[in-house]
Amino acid sequence: MFFDSHSHVDDEMFNIDRDELILSLPEKGIDFLMNVGSDLPSSRRAVILAKRYPFIYAAVGIHPSDTSDMTDDDLAEIIALTQEKKVQAIGEIGLDYHYDNTNRELQKKWFDKQMQVSQELNLPFIIHDRDAHQDCLDVLRKYDIKKTGGVMHCFSGSLDMAKEVIKMGMVISIAGPVTYKNAAKTVNVVKEIPLEYILIETDCPYLSPAPHRGERNNPANVRFVAEKIADLKGLSVEEVAKITLENAKRLFRID
Repeated sequence: MFFDSHSHVDDEMFNIDRDELILSLPEKGIDFLMNVGSDLPSSRRAVILAKRYPFIYAAVGIHPSDTSDMTDDDLAEIIALTQEKKVQAIGEIGLDYHYDNTNRELQKKWFDKQMQVSQELNLPFIIHDRDAHQDCLDVLRKYDIKKTGGVMHCFSGSLDMAKEVIKMGMVISIAGPVTYKNAAKTVNVVKEIPLEYILIETDCPYLSPAPHRGERNNPANVRFVAEKIADLKGLSVEEVAKITLENAKRLFRID
C-alpha cells in the first residue's frame, strides 16, 4: 500500500529490534522502502539490507554534513556500490547550511561531483537541502535532471521553489513535519502541487509525525503523512498511497 521513499532503518537506533521491525512492515502496509545512505558505512549497510529483504531498495551517497573529510577514494567506492543489485539512486546528497561552522565550498564541491555521478550512471538522485535553497538550485540547474529524475527529500522550501524543481524534472517528498502545527508553508505546498509530483517518507528514525512526535520514527508511520495529505487534498488515504507509490516506483525505476 505505501512506499516509504526515504528511511534509515540501518541506523543504530534500530540495533535493538531491526529485523523484528522490518519483518513486521508488510503487515502494516509497507510494500516498498528506500533505505538511504548518508556516508560510506551507511551506504554499505543499505546495500546489505536491500539484499536481505525483497521490499527494501538502496540509495548510496555522502550527506553534505559528512563531506568535510571526503576523498576521491570515497567517491570511487560510492560508484562501485552502485553496481550492486537493488541500488536505485544516488543519495542523500546536497547542501546543509544549518550550522555556522559548515564548509560551504567543500559541500558544494562534493554535491557537484555526486551529481556528475548521477548523470554519468543515469541514476536518479535524492537531495538533502537544509537552509541552502538558492545554492542548491544553482547546482541543480547545471544538470539535465529530466534525464535522471530526482527528489527533494523532506521538502521544506516555498511553493515557488517546489514549482521550479518540478519544472526541472524533479519531484518533492513530504515527511512527518507536514503534520506539525507550524507547518503552514509545507501544507500550502501540498495543497497546490499535483499529487503526481509528490512522494511520502518518514526519514526514520527522525522526524516522527504527530501524534508520535518525539518518539523514534519508523517506516509504518508513513501512514500519518499520507493521511495528512489525503485530508489536505480531499482524497482517500488509499488514493494517496496508490499514487505516491506509483510515483516512487517510477522515479526509482522499480518494476
